[in-house]
Amino acid sequence: MSFYVYILRCSDGSFYTGHTDELEARVAAHQAGAITGYTYSRWPLKLVFQQEFPSREDAFLRERQIKGWSRRKKEALIEGNWTRLQRLSRAHGSTGSP
Repeated sequence: MSFYVYILRCSDGSFYTGHTDELEARVAAHQAGAITGYTYSRWPLKLVFQQEFPSREDAFLRERQIKGWSRRKKEALIEGNWTRLQRLSRAHGSTGSP
């Protein structure tokens, strides 16, 4: 079974990061308003990043890592701009890998 970390871009331009074992169903639930909380009033939502992991623990740890990042660092991850991501990591003293 695979687990995923995902990032949604909300209608207000903010990002929401979560993890799940059923990516399509979770994104659909967010978009349908079936999940209360941060994304509930920020429709429409767009899936802008996903990463697969072999265990729930790995996906959860990555989610927590990404949630601690700056907006610019999240944007670099979403864009796949590894050079910028590394530069931003060094600038903030982070040792997390992309």
